Amino acid sequence: MASRVYDASAFYAGIPFASPEIGLTTTVIFEEIKHIKQRHGALDTLLDTDRLRIKDPLKSSIDVVMNAAKKTGDAQKLSKADISAVALAHEIKGNLVTDDFAVSNLAKNLGLQVNPIMTKGIKDVGHWIHYCVGCSKEFSGLEFCPNCGNKLSRRLLKGKSL
Repeated sequence: MASRVYDASAFYAGIPFASPEIGLTTTVIFEEIKHIKQRHGALDTLLDTDRLRIKDPLKSSIDVVMNAAKKTGDAQKLSKADISAVALAHEIKGNLVTDDFAVSNLAKNLGLQVNPIMTKGIKDVGHWIHYCVGCSKEFSGLEFCPNCGNKLSRRLLKGKSL
């Protein structure tokens, strides 16, 4: 079975179209990117030649990834498509092809191999803390400080958090 899982950024960079390897993506990602090269039938060709397979992760894999995203502080930055890609890579123990920082951080915290596309990839792995620059307090799962109303900033604490 294929061990490369493509997120949306991989499709936008053209990686699946240039690679002879079999890759996987999820239904959510496919729906998000199906407009790419639609007139040329490029996605249809990938599917017809079995170079792209669509597979959705199990709910248990999504739950593992969501719990990890909460621990790393990446949950607020991840879409449903992002979560599905990481969950699928986690489930099949595959390589995740992405340039998304939050996706990469989460995946690496889960021990997954990440293949960056157009960047060198992330150097530091860790978990995010959200804090108020006004009152210097840390919060979780919020966008604004409940004490003074300032938009919360975030800072990466280096080192695996899982």
